[in-house]
Amino acid sequence: MGKAFSKPQALSDTMTHYCPGCTHGIVHRLVAEVIDELGIRGKTVGIAPVGCAVLAYNYFNFDFQEAAHGRAPAMATGIKRVRPDLMVFTYQGDGDLASIGLAEIIHAANRGEKFTTIFINNAIYGMTGGQMAPTTMPGQRASTAPMGRDTDLTGMPIRMANLLSQLVTPSYITRQAVLKPQQVNKTKKAIKKAFEYQVEGKCFSLVEVISTCPTNWGLTPLDSLKWAEETLLPYYELGDYKIPE
Repeated sequence: MGKAFSKPQALSDTMTHYCPGCTHGIVHRLVAEVIDELGIRGKTVGIAPVGCAVLAYNYFNFDFQEAAHGRAPAMATGIKRVRPDLMVFTYQGDGDLASIGLAEIIHAANRGEKFTTIFINNAIYGMTGGQMAPTTMPGQRASTAPMGRDTDLTGMPIRMANLLSQLVTPSYITRQAVLKPQQVNKTKKAIKKAFEYQVEGKCFSLVEVISTCPTNWGLTPLDSLKWAEETLLPYYELGDYKIPE
């Protein structure tokens, strides 16, 4: 009987630092599986963010760079323009991408840079202690919003996939989730499509992934899945927001 399931070669054997119930690990595996299936591990370069995934380079068996907070798209732009033969991707959280790095990702997408972005949206700052993020939901509590997000003061959460899809430049923009097995399968297909577009030299691509953060949400892993399903998905609707013509 043959082996039906194994660890992707693109993943290392390093012990994870992520909290119990965190879904970063699921997305890491999906990225690794796609890279293995496309046979591009030898020419792939990842860009790690400042945030929970700051140590992402420990978990993958290919080259990685570390960018300053929010500047992963700028570093990816430089690498891809100098070495267009490489497969370059950024792996960023909502604080890194949607807050301090907002201008970076908007202009990279608008220029049509030919790299891929994996964007983890868990509606809060993780590594730095659970502060309110641009994606934090109305009324959601955070260390900097102990009474819950007040939209009269801070505005509504930013929907990055919706925002970037309004740019004229051709691109692939999609929002998926990893809360249920069916969603995980769809997310992998989206990640693979994003990398395939890069292999073809076609366009900028971003895969937003709705994820959980049990520790900073103050919930159990199971309750976090339920909360994300009931609270995040009605606002952050899943699906493709833009595909290249």
